[in-house]
Order: sequence, then C-alpha cells, then structure tokens
Amino acid sequence: MASCWARNVYRPCPDEEGGLPQGRPGRHPTTSRRGPHTPLPTPADQASHELPTVSSALFDARDEGEILRLAMDHVSAAGPYRAEAGYLKEDGHMVAGPQVGPGHTSAVDRTVRELTGRDVPVTVPGRSWGRALALHGPGGLHGYLVVTSGSRPTHAQHFLLATLVRLTAAALSVAVAHRRQREDALELHRLRRERATLQRRLIAVVVELGYQRAVHEALAEVAAAGGGEEAITSTLHELTGFPVLVEDRFGRLRSWTGPGRPDPYPEPDPARHEEMLQGVARRGGPVRIKDRLISLVRPRGEVLGVLALVDPGDDADEYTMFALEHAATSLALELSHLRHLAEVELRLRRELVDDLLAGTDEVSAYARSEAFGHDLHRIQYVVVVQWRSQAADDAFARTVGRAASAVGMPSLVARRSDHVVLVAEGRPHDHALYETLALETGTPDGTIGVSARCDTPDGIPGRYQEALRALEVRRRSRSRYGTTFFDDLGLYRILGPGNEYQELEAFVREWLGQLIDYDGRHRTALVETLSRYFDCGGNYAETAESLAIHRSTLRYRLQRIREISGHDLTNVEGRLNLQVATRVWKIMLGGPG
Repeated sequence: MASCWARNVYRPCPDEEGGLPQGRPGRHPTTSRRGPHTPLPTPADQASHELPTVSSALFDARDEGEILRLAMDHVSAAGPYRAEAGYLKEDGHMVAGPQVGPGHTSAVDRTVRELTGRDVPVTVPGRSWGRALALHGPGGLHGYLVVTSGSRPTHAQHFLLATLVRLTAAALSVAVAHRRQREDALELHRLRRERATLQRRLIAVVVELGYQRAVHEALAEVAAAGGGEEAITSTLHELTGFPVLVEDRFGRLRSWTGPGRPDPYPEPDPARHEEMLQGVARRGGPVRIKDRLISLVRPRGEVLGVLALVDPGDDADEYTMFALEHAATSLALELSHLRHLAEVELRLRRELVDDLLAGTDEVSAYARSEAFGHDLHRIQYVVVVQWRSQAADDAFARTVGRAASAVGMPSLVARRSDHVVLVAEGRPHDHALYETLALETGTPDGTIGVSARCDTPDGIPGRYQEALRALEVRRRSRSRYGTTFFDDLGLYRILGPGNEYQELEAFVREWLGQLIDYDGRHRTALVETLSRYFDCGGNYAETAESLAIHRSTLRYRLQRIREISGHDLTNVEGRLNLQVATRVWKIMLGGPG
C-alpha cells in the first residue's frame, strides 16, 4: 500500500477491496499520456494531493458550520473513513452539525456530549473502527468529529486523518477568531453609537434641566416676591412667548397676558365648558383644544380654573409643556391660598354679622368691621334675600355678595337657613340688586326685603326684623317677586315686631272670627276670597281670575260673607277694618298666601 503513495498521484490506485477511489483521474505534469506500464496512483498519493486543496477550502471558509461540513465531506480523502457526525461547541455545550451519517445515534450523542476534550473510541453498528476526535485549537476545544471505518486504518491513514483533524481545528480557530473579531467590531460600533446616543441624551438632559431650573427659579422668585396671578402669567408669557390666559371655574376670563386678547371675551357655554373640563381632567397634563394648550388649576383635585397658552401654529414643545404645568402648579397654590383667605374672611364676616344681628357692643363692632373695610359709622340698612331656586348656602351667599359689590353696595354678608342677610352701607337702589341677581341666577323668582335706616350698630337687630317683615309682606302679596322696603309698607308697618300677638288675634277674631269658623267647619275659603277681593281693589274680574272661579261664584261668596260676618262691604270704616284684618290674618297669623 505504501508503495502506491509514491506512484503518479494523477493515476487512480485500487483500494483494499479492489475498487478504485471515486474522483477524476489526473495526468502527470511531465507526460502528455500514460504508457502501458505506468503505475496507478495509490489512495495515499491522492490524499497527499487532495489535502492541500481541502486545507485551502477549510481556511477560506469563515463559518464554523461550513468548515465542519467540509471536513466531514473530505474525511474519505484520508482513507477508508466515513464521517458519522460533527459537533461544534456553543455556549459550553456540544451541538450536532447539520450533516450526520447513518451511524449517528443517540448513544454517540451521549458519548460526545459527555467528553471533555479527549479522543475516545465509539461504537457504530456495522463499522469495525470508530473514533470521536477532538477539534482542539489555541482557544480551546471547538468540537468533535466522529469518524468510522469498515476496516482497521493503516498507520499512514491514521496520519492523514490526524492531519485533516488538525487542519479542521486550525480552520475553526481562525473562523472563531474572525467571528469574535467581527463581533468585537460590531460591539465596538454598537458601543460607539450608544455612546453618541447617550451623549446626545446627556446634552438634551442638561439643556432640559437648565430650562427647568430657569422655570423653577423664575416662578419661585415670583412666589418669594408675593406675586399673584398676574405675576405668574406674566412670567409664563416671558418664558414661552405665547399669550397666556386664566379662566375661572365657569369659563369666564380672569386675566390675559400678551397680545391678541378678544374684545369682548366670548361668553362660555356652561354645558360645553363642563364637558371640556372633564375631558382635560381625564387625560391629565396639558391638553390641546383647538388653538390652546390647556392645563387645569386644581389643588387637591378641585378645579379652580384653567391656565392656557394661545398657540394657533402648534409650535409648543416639551419645554413649553413643562413651563405650563409648573405655572399651573404655582397658580393652583396661589388660587388655593386666595380661596382659603376668602373663606376665612367670609367666616369672620359671617360671625360679625351674626353678632350684629343678635346685638353686640359697639366698640367691638366698629373695630371688627374696620378690619374688613366696612364703615359701621355710616348709615346702615339690613337687606334680606331669598331666592326660590337657590339654597341659602355659601355659594349663594358669595353670589349675593358679588351682586351687591357690582351695584356699588358695600356689605357684610351672612346666611341663614332660608335666606341671605346683608348689612349694607347706604340706602340700596330700588331694583338694582334684584335685577343683578336675576341675571346671575338666571331666574327672577326672588324676593328682597330692606329695613329702615339704622344709625348705630345697636339698632341692627330691630332693623333685621323690619327687613324680614318687608320680605314676608312682599312674598305674600300678589306680586311676590321683587324688592320691598320697610319704609314703603305704610299701614303694614304697625304689624311689625313689638306688637302683641294677642291683641292682633283679638282684632282678627272680632272682624273675621265667624268667617274663619265657617271655613273650618265647611272647608270653604271665604276669608281667602275676601282677602283677594281687597288685594284686587274690589275688581270683580281680577278677583275671579286670581281665584280661578267664575264671576257669579265670586258674587255668591261675597253675599255669603255679608250674611255670615254681618259686615257691610260698602261701609268705608268697616271695609278698612276688614281689609286690615285679612292682611293680619295672612301675614301675622299664617293664613293661606
């Protein structure tokens, strides 16, 4: 066999079983054709020429899988070998390559996966010889090549196989080195890009922090200087360059800083404004609505108003958003503080009014009222306000206070269970407060009673009763809504506080007792009919219409009144007493109104 390797390498040499190796025969480089006695090349001769080609292919490949495949494909060049399986080491584990032979069994897999870099025999059915050959390189173990043979290989074949294994391992080492170099280069490139990204982010963060610090310092300076709402909006305008506006909870303009203020400012639609507030509250943060960036002013969750930037060109960036949010927080603190002060002032004012209505010493009253800017040394009037559609709560008290200020009526305001009380400087205008409140509440269903003048604080309790009397007379009159002054009550002033109810009741019993008793027994309304008759000035048509009865029914009732009471309605003196009795019955004794 060895002599066959020395012969012409381009001439095929028979194998041990008498066959010829597969492959294309070659020519000797110095002969153009083979003579009849030229010996055929042996398998060893062929391997010695084929291995350099295989080596070149192995080192040209850059992928470990491709190198393993080439080695398995060319194992037969080293002798009567067959590659059963190839393994590559990946993440500390042996992973089978894509090509496997018929002898690749689970037993071979288990054997190879348990090896630690040694060459060991393997048993493959039908093959007399088998080895798992470690592919060692400078960097360590790269994998295994499982090779079998149908016959025992010769020493030369062992040498050739070992050479192929070393070449494969060396090629794998080079491929691994190239791969790691590529991975290192990619990692370096990634790190450089990441560094550049981080640098850009760092620059952006530095710029952002600088802007945020500028915003914080600017608004903190406003707060430290005691600046209010306009100072905050002016600072926001300087920081962003956009016009700034503040609306109250109901959409009315509080302030505007910058150009472009509408004149007049549009009146809000209550329903749409409430829907807008709820939408902004659900989304949180500044929200764009048409040409405005809107942020709610809501300390502790309660909406006190709206802070907005006018930005029709949609030019606002994240810095503008930050400034708007920060300014909204500052404004929330400011408005919350103002509201707290207003609530404290309202409570103290209410306590002062309560004391004035109940009676208090003048020295204390003068000092406390002066603290609120109210001059008790001037002539005072007590005003009582009652609105059918409004509960007499703090909100309505504030509404009445605003309306009084709007009509030039400086007042101290308090509330009772069903009405609001004002202690006002100077005589109120006849109808100004009522008309303003009708606009504020959206309904004219209100009644106002005004006392006579009061020169000193100790007279305020009595004037309060006069205002209540004026309110009650107005409420029980035909035109129950509007303003009534106690000075204008005329005869009804004698029905005010200080009169003995027993005398009044006796007077009513004298003139109306029989009618009252008759109504009680027969469930009729003769006293009420008589009262309406007097209220309508004796006009039959108006009286019948107000009672919703026919004129003939009214005539019948009046006739029954004459018969039962024994009084003549045409007698001037009797008529006057009857009319006064009906008013006392209605106002003082709680008759039907």
